[in-house]
Amino acid sequence: MSQEISITEEFIMSKILLIRNKKVMIDSDLATLYGVETKQLKRQVRRNIERFPEDFMFELTKTEFEILRSQFGTFK
Repeated sequence: MSQEISITEEFIMSKILLIRNKKVMIDSDLATLYGVETKQLKRQVRRNIERFPEDFMFELTKTEFEILRSQFGTFK
């Protein structure tokens, strides 16, 4: 990604959501923080899954996705 962002504590805090009583970040926001494409981030995590805690990532259910979508608008 060629776009630079200012990574402040406020920026990071604004990207943290509470889902299933856990603080989480959406994959696209995490990819932005690392300056990579979302698909590249997910591919690398899956290739190196043994390096991450068991609860490092999960996929939203359809209902969870719809709730988030209604709260935040359409995801990119």
